[in-house]
Amino acid sequence: MHQTRPVDGSGEDRLDATDRRIPDALSERYVLGPRIGGGETSSVHVAHDRLLGRRVAIKLFDAPASSVETLRRQEREARLIASLDHYAVTTLLDAGVETADPARPQLYLVMEHVPGGDLRRVLRSGRLTWQQVAWLGHDLAEALDAVHAGGFLHRDVTPANVLVATRDADARLRPKLADFGFATEVGALPGPDRSASATTAYLAPEQLEGAEPTTASEVWSLGLVLLEALTGRPDPSQEDVAVEGGEGAVAVLEIVRAMTRRDPAARTTLRRAAAGFQDAVMEEQVRRRDARDPGPAASEAARLAALRRYNVLDTPPEKGFDRVTRVVARTLDVPVSAIAIVDVDRVWLKSRRGVDREEFDRPVALAMTAVDGADRPWSVRDALQDPATAEHPLVAGPPHVRSFAAAPIVTHDGHRLGALYAADVRPRAFTAGELETLGDFAAIVMNELELRLASRRALFDR
Repeated sequence: MHQTRPVDGSGEDRLDATDRRIPDALSERYVLGPRIGGGETSSVHVAHDRLLGRRVAIKLFDAPASSVETLRRQEREARLIASLDHYAVTTLLDAGVETADPARPQLYLVMEHVPGGDLRRVLRSGRLTWQQVAWLGHDLAEALDAVHAGGFLHRDVTPANVLVATRDADARLRPKLADFGFATEVGALPGPDRSASATTAYLAPEQLEGAEPTTASEVWSLGLVLLEALTGRPDPSQEDVAVEGGEGAVAVLEIVRAMTRRDPAARTTLRRAAAGFQDAVMEEQVRRRDARDPGPAASEAARLAALRRYNVLDTPPEKGFDRVTRVVARTLDVPVSAIAIVDVDRVWLKSRRGVDREEFDRPVALAMTAVDGADRPWSVRDALQDPATAEHPLVAGPPHVRSFAAAPIVTHDGHRLGALYAADVRPRAFTAGELETLGDFAAIVMNELELRLASRRALFDR
């Protein structure tokens, strides 16, 4: 029998009770909490995973699959989400079918829980800054492009289907494209029990006139979502829109306008939109640095362009890079090792061992990445005694690093993308031989990035 009492524990592990019955197949592992979303045919609940001690989201289809077509549609949604390994798409953790009544099987999906709610709820508090819209647009455009590359259409791109992790008001938002209940293969016609889309307010003009959805129509839908986030209204006909933020804000608005052109053939592509959003933020950062110190601006712009060339930021873990950090930790006998990539406003860890956080603000983390430092590996014997590193989050907080060695990751044309570093929790002087070894591993990381770039170019040149 499903338990409705709150989960014992504190903080993130405590859930309010719910009257909803959980399928027997889930009841031993999960405790179901309150409803946090859903639609006409399903409900989404927050739940506690007893085995792993974490929060998850469970999607329960309200109507048991009484027809073969309905069950196939629900299974198609599960397989689609499982096939999309993308940082801006909700992650499917498990799926199954409740078969207590063999004549009426019921599907359930167990997904990652994204705290903070959906974009619709976020926008109730007001418009986003243009920088937030730019990053939102970049991540969602890449996610939707990945869906299309997999041969599918989402069919319901709306603010309600974009989950946003809770962040500070001025921080970069981290969206997740969710709810693939209306998804179909590109070019496929809806089945007899399927409408073209769940939300007509975000349909492209050609769909309202009776045309079938295409990848271009989903560019429109995403553009309308971003227009609403930027201006407060999902109305592409509005003129004399005032957006604050100078050149960057204007650039973002122009991209959104290009996504919501009435003629589908005239709309920009998702890849161009994603690149444009990223360029707008990067160029603004360069302008700010140029105002403070004109000298390094040109070289920083070139470095950021080189970084974008490798398309490594926010990519999932990869065995080749994880193997490097694992071998570095073992070879140098350190508890902490990481591949750090320096973005516009943050330092992001492509691979990490002994570190819980995935990224850090750039100003406080830059001292440990060697982007502005030497061309050769270097080290700090006691980070607490060095003013440049004493306030670093990994020094001031867990895992309380005391010494580290860093080797810059440098492209063939001389741009420093970041660094490979090894760190210890005690003061330590790294030897010349150890620094040389770390430098060799950093070269392997760069070679791995070059191989990924060459493979991607070969794929698109076919």
